[in-house]
Amino acid sequence: MTDKKNIIGDVKISENVVASIAGLAASEVDGVVSLAGNLTNEIVAKIGVKNNSKGIKIRFENRTVFADVYINIKYGFGIPDVSEKVQERVKSAIENMTGVTVSDVNVRIVGVIV
Repeated sequence: MTDKKNIIGDVKISENVVASIAGLAASEVDGVVSLAGNLTNEIVAKIGVKNNSKGIKIRFENRTVFADVYINIKYGFGIPDVSEKVQERVKSAIENMTGVTVSDVNVRIVGVIV
């Protein structure tokens, strides 16, 4: 969790909030079919609960964010191009919405969907 000093008090941003921001940003990139979550996330999705942080791992170190994004990519799209766009979109969204610095956005291609 990251803390920011405000004139009136502290603002704390949880990893889940940052993961949701990253998940929404990544899913907007053309060529990304879905975020790839673990088995628990897949079960939760099947019962109808939307989880925007599925497929995202966030780590805070010294007020800096490190993100791992696990995606399924659509067949026919260039992996390097889609990965770069995901990195840019996730970094920009987190920094703009939270004010924290993003050091790394690591993209992991889990599957190719036809």
